[in-house]
Amino acid sequence: MATSTLTGLLQHVAGIFPSRRAISVSGKFDLTHARLNQLVEHAAAQLLAAGVKPGDVVALTFPNTVEFVVMFLAVIRVRGTAAPLNAAYTFDEFEFYLSDSESKLLLTSKEGNEPAQAAAAKLNISHLSVTLPTADSDIILSPTQSKVDTDSLSKLTNDPSDAALFLHTSGTTSRPKGVPLTQQNLYSSVQNIKSVYKITESDSTVIVLPLFHVHGMLAGLLSSLGAGAAVALPAAGRFSASTFWPDMIKYKATWYTAVPTIHQIILDRHLGSPEPVYPKLRFIRSCSASLAPAIMARLEEAFDAPVLEAYAMTEATHLMSSNPLPEDGPHKPGSVGKPVGQEMAILDENGTVQGANSNGEVCIRGPNVTKGYKNNPEANKSAFQFGWFHTGDLGFFDSDGYLHLVGRIKELINRGGEKISPIEVDAVLLSHPDIAQAVAFGVPDDKYGEEINCAVIPREGSNLDEAEVARFCKKNLAAFKVPKKVFLTDSLPKTATGKIQRRIVSEHFLAQISTAKVPKFGA
Repeated sequence: MATSTLTGLLQHVAGIFPSRRAISVSGKFDLTHARLNQLVEHAAAQLLAAGVKPGDVVALTFPNTVEFVVMFLAVIRVRGTAAPLNAAYTFDEFEFYLSDSESKLLLTSKEGNEPAQAAAAKLNISHLSVTLPTADSDIILSPTQSKVDTDSLSKLTNDPSDAALFLHTSGTTSRPKGVPLTQQNLYSSVQNIKSVYKITESDSTVIVLPLFHVHGMLAGLLSSLGAGAAVALPAAGRFSASTFWPDMIKYKATWYTAVPTIHQIILDRHLGSPEPVYPKLRFIRSCSASLAPAIMARLEEAFDAPVLEAYAMTEATHLMSSNPLPEDGPHKPGSVGKPVGQEMAILDENGTVQGANSNGEVCIRGPNVTKGYKNNPEANKSAFQFGWFHTGDLGFFDSDGYLHLVGRIKELINRGGEKISPIEVDAVLLSHPDIAQAVAFGVPDDKYGEEINCAVIPREGSNLDEAEVARFCKKNLAAFKVPKKVFLTDSLPKTATGKIQRRIVSEHFLAQISTAKVPKFGA
């Protein structure tokens, strides 16, 4: 087995830590690393019997279940490409993603997924359902596969260049782009995550994020398995605030990783109905969206653990930079830390490297970075320039070499020539004690080209109104950065991974204004 493959690493781990716990399904059963490896090998042999060939794309749509984990690892074991899809997609979305990824097979849980199966049928893609009834049984594929041949599996050697994972970007500005990631990309990223957080076989976590996205998949699941550590999957197959701490305590968790919206849910629950006891955590990790310094401080105070903010994207197979563990240096609120296992530079539009405290585009290169978008030469041309991958994020390094993000280049609000970072406005809003969630966004404006608005979810039981939000902003922000309009709301539109996308929020609230202004036809 080639050493720089994820598959090779996991087989190596199963040999060193055979009897250590690898995966627990909360309230059901535990699997050791050796047992997980056996299940993967058997499932891989069944995939070969089902006709899966090296290079074939296999779509998987599951909740966060052990069946998903085993089948994902089995697909890449047979040198196929796994394309995990959000189970909540509509028929049209499944049709787009199945078609765009050129999937040859769809795998689902035994309960199935009607829209996914209907889209697969329309595209003539075959479907198999998967179940693992107990820890001691083998994975059952239905319809069952005859002539399962383990010999042909043993002859298959995984290669670092095998395309192992195919995901789409969340498409903040345009239609989602397909990102192929290789075995080497996965291996490199797992090693980077393990090294910066010192994850070892003694660690344990509870998976709170969906596994169809790089954050949950790489930072939660694969980095743990690649270290001989353990993960627990919630019984519901997804994050549940009511079972989170009981699971963390039961499985002796030492850390967890989540997006800011989930941290806020966990924090709000703690403030409303605290647990009698909390586990002693080595660290809490936050990634995938900006964490306001005020939220970081509240988390650290509530759970008595350092909160390490990181920076990641699909094209980098997740991790790019992170704040270090306390023994390795300070962690700075408002910063996403230092590069991990890759080169990073701040470039101007001419490709010139910028010095400390100078804004420019964050660019990266390293063994964790995708070789390019699938069938998208235009996107590749603009993303790969001057020998670097361009992230589309504006940021700067401080004098200690810590990265600070100003915002997505395309999300900066240009108000009459003044560039406003919505992240900065978010952070001010979230420092108000009566604000639970907030997002600033740009809207078209006749006078300034763009104006700034914000949407705010008040904390439960508070009497927050628009005037108080405006007063607080005027006190803490330069006049041109103060939101012109404040929307009080009880929910914000989010992506499946819990990200708040400003473009979607802006469209959502602009639609409210326009429908309020325009009388209904015939009214």
